Amino acid sequence: MLDSQLLWLIVSWLVYFGLHSLLASIGAKQYVAQRWPRAMPAYRLVYNGLAVVLLAVPLWLSLAGSGPWLWRWSGVAFYLSLILSLAALAGFLWSLKFYDLSEFVGLRQLREHNASVDDQEQFQLSPLHRRVRHPWYFFALVIVWTRDMNAPMLVTAILITLYFIIGSRLEEQKLIRYHGEIYRRYRERVPGLVPLPWKFLRDADVQALTGDRE
Repeated sequence: MLDSQLLWLIVSWLVYFGLHSLLASIGAKQYVAQRWPRAMPAYRLVYNGLAVVLLAVPLWLSLAGSGPWLWRWSGVAFYLSLILSLAALAGFLWSLKFYDLSEFVGLRQLREHNASVDDQEQFQLSPLHRRVRHPWYFFALVIVWTRDMNAPMLVTAILITLYFIIGSRLEEQKLIRYHGEIYRRYRERVPGLVPLPWKFLRDADVQALTGDRE
C-alpha cells in the first residue's frame, strides 16, 4: 500500500499534468477567446508562467522525499551519468538557437496583440529535429533517468516518462492540424522521443519534405 508521501507526490504530478494538458488544448484556448478575447494575446505567456510556478510543488515533493536509495550511481557509472546529463543540458541550451523564443514564451503575441487560437510557429526542421521529433522531451528524459533513485524520484521518473509519451501524441494531433500532410510524412520518418541511429533525415530528405513550402 502506498504511503502518504508517495500518494501526495502522485496526486501532485497528475494534477499538474492534467492542468498543463487542459490549458494547452485547443478547446481551452477557444473558450478563453470566446469569453475573454482581450486576454488571448497574454494566453501563451500566462500559460508558460503557470507551468513554471506550479511545477515547484511536485518537484519539491520529489526532491524532498525520503526513503532508502534504490540505486545510486558510483564509480564509472557515476561519471557516465554525469556526462550524459551534462550533454543533455548542453543539447537543450544549443537547441534554443533554433526556436523563436519570443514566440514560444508568448512575448511576441502580447507585444503584437495577437489573439489567434492557433500557434503561429512555422514548420521547420532543426538539426535535432532531423533525428527526434521532440528533442526537449528526450533531453529531459536523459536528465531524469541519470539521477540517483529513491522511491519518490523513481515515481517521478516513471510519471514524467508516461506523460511525455501521452503528451507528445496529443501535441502531435495539434501539429497535424496546423501542418497537415507534411507533418504526417515527417512523423513516419523520424522517431518521437528517442533517437535511433538508422532513422533520421538527410539534407535530401528535408528538401523533399519542405520543398513544397519553400
